[in-house]
Amino acid sequence: MRVLVINSGSSSLKYQVRETDSDTQLLSGVVEQIGSGDVPDHGAALDLVEAALVAELGQDPGLEAVGHRVVHGGERFAEPVLVNYEITRAIERLAPLAPLHNPANALGIRAIMRKWPSLPQVAVFDTAFHRTLPEHAWRYAVPNELYTEHGVRRYGFHGTSAEYVTGRAAQLLGTPVRGFDGIICHLGNGASVTAIKAGRSVDTSMGYTPLAGLVMGTRSGDVDPSILTQLMMRGEYTAQELDSMLNQESGLKGIAGSNDMRAVVAAAAEGDDEAELALAMAAYRLQKFIGGYHVAVGGAQAIVFTAGIGENSWQFRERVCEGLGALGVRLDRMANVEKSREPRVISASDSAIKVLVVPTDEEGAIADQTAQLIRDSGEQQAPEGE
Repeated sequence: MRVLVINSGSSSLKYQVRETDSDTQLLSGVVEQIGSGDVPDHGAALDLVEAALVAELGQDPGLEAVGHRVVHGGERFAEPVLVNYEITRAIERLAPLAPLHNPANALGIRAIMRKWPSLPQVAVFDTAFHRTLPEHAWRYAVPNELYTEHGVRRYGFHGTSAEYVTGRAAQLLGTPVRGFDGIICHLGNGASVTAIKAGRSVDTSMGYTPLAGLVMGTRSGDVDPSILTQLMMRGEYTAQELDSMLNQESGLKGIAGSNDMRAVVAAAAEGDDEAELALAMAAYRLQKFIGGYHVAVGGAQAIVFTAGIGENSWQFRERVCEGLGALGVRLDRMANVEKSREPRVISASDSAIKVLVVPTDEEGAIADQTAQLIRDSGEQQAPEGE
């Protein structure tokens, strides 16, 4: 099936065309500066996407479906769903949980409805894979009404990536997915770690929002909440200023001055103390999560690195694994340094836990889930108008 995969943001729209039967990427691109004079809205962005499709694939690009990355599915969506107007409204109603993402995701869906009304659409939710977390893992120790009235709980993110990488890691080890216990380290500008038991997510580092957990490119990860309440009560920062600081000015950028792991690694190698500190903090935080999640899954078969930093920074992988000697983790240094786009084992033969690098492919996963849902449902057309 030929699927257009859309990742719609407030000011950009990323797209790929995938042929799911042959697992082939036919086209990819991004439209930026949505909201500017040249690209006033998401409809205009789709006009540019259509022009690119026609230029590369012909007057009839042969699209059979559209798959959307939707960041937040709340408690309602535990799996991909066929989009209709009610589903779109539900995605919009979840905006308070993801104010920067869900409204933009819905704009992309509505733009497709207007442009290609007969094309079936599927929403694939970044939170869905984590719906298997047990309640003791997703509840916060706060008064019940914060959960029952305001939906305050751990949701987790990067679920599409974690699910895809879990399958590929199990395949690499020759283990059925339901027999795989492991730890998935999705390390990019945004970073999370997920505990996998019997192929399912049982804990994850991101929480109510993607801010929680690891030290990231510009996000702080876990901090003592009293720091924030104290600063606000003193009148030194507003809630909005703190939110912006924690999400956009913290993490590697806050400590080392850059959110680019390559630049931080290079600076540390040249003796920059702040860069060295940033790397030590990021590695230490991840090591603590790996140790805890090793317990959570009853003994991990594998630690899996994925996403931009996880796949490409052998220096950071080495730094992290050097601190896991107590778990019996041993790297094969040559295998770790090797550059490859293929899933591979980078641990030594005597390592107690295998260490893998598995490239993620969120767009391919969205395309596959879209095609599967449409085939299973027999859906050939999008639902009629409102």
